[in-house]
Amino acid sequence: MPEVITTKPARRQPHKPEKPKKRNLWEHLEKLRWHLIRSLTVITLFSILAFVNRHFIFDTLLLSPRNAGFPTNVFLCNIGKLLDVESLCFNTHALKIINVSMSGQFLTHLYISFIAGAIAAFPYVLFEIWRYVAGVFRIRTTKAAFLPVLGGTLLFIAGVLFSYFLIVPLTVNFLGTYHVSSDVQNSITLSSYIGTISSLVLGVGIVFELPVVMYILARQGLVTPKFLREKRKYTIVILLTLSAIITPPDIISQIMVCLPLLLLYEISIFVASLATGKFQKAAD
Repeated sequence: MPEVITTKPARRQPHKPEKPKKRNLWEHLEKLRWHLIRSLTVITLFSILAFVNRHFIFDTLLLSPRNAGFPTNVFLCNIGKLLDVESLCFNTHALKIINVSMSGQFLTHLYISFIAGAIAAFPYVLFEIWRYVAGVFRIRTTKAAFLPVLGGTLLFIAGVLFSYFLIVPLTVNFLGTYHVSSDVQNSITLSSYIGTISSLVLGVGIVFELPVVMYILARQGLVTPKFLREKRKYTIVILLTLSAIITPPDIISQIMVCLPLLLLYEISIFVASLATGKFQKAAD
């Protein structure tokens, strides 16, 4: 009988998923450019809205903290009367704001309109930033995108309100009434007053993003909760120094400013623990 030759079918190689193509530097820059364009477009729209509502922006918001009837000033003065601390009753005489430049008021109007537009558009800008960061680190989960954007928005709003209702009145009182000599009187320029308030409000709002930054860094393994706990004592000294600089020279005001900042640091440690623990694994 003729010999029958049998051949075994070729074994199929297991299918290997294709690795995502890495983008080069120019592709990343091009993607970043469109994120920036969309963010600037939204900021511009809100800035235009703020520009046409200058009476509300200036009279109701920006110039109010210098008056004795500002809610925070009234509240602190009542506490001062109960504790017999006269230094908490301040801004009893509204600061006189002057303009010394021909184009000063118009340029200040443009500047504040842009700052107000940036603050109003911050949630969308944060969303665009997270979309870019998620693309760079290839973060695909919905929860991982939702939590930083929502948390960052709420923290920014909390920072803006905290600065506007507490730090700004304290700073206006301290810097506006500070004298090196009785022969030197303060006449605060519009640009100086507006620049101080806008930098405080926007700066503190950004500082309040610390837990979100720690979430991202901890997720990527760049910081750990242990590291943050070990640096706690140095952080306390830094925050106490910062509080002493931006508040009047009394211990009550310094504590009122320092406590929320310390709480913010503790929240950052907790968020870093979530990002590196079982809760983060469940989210992924």
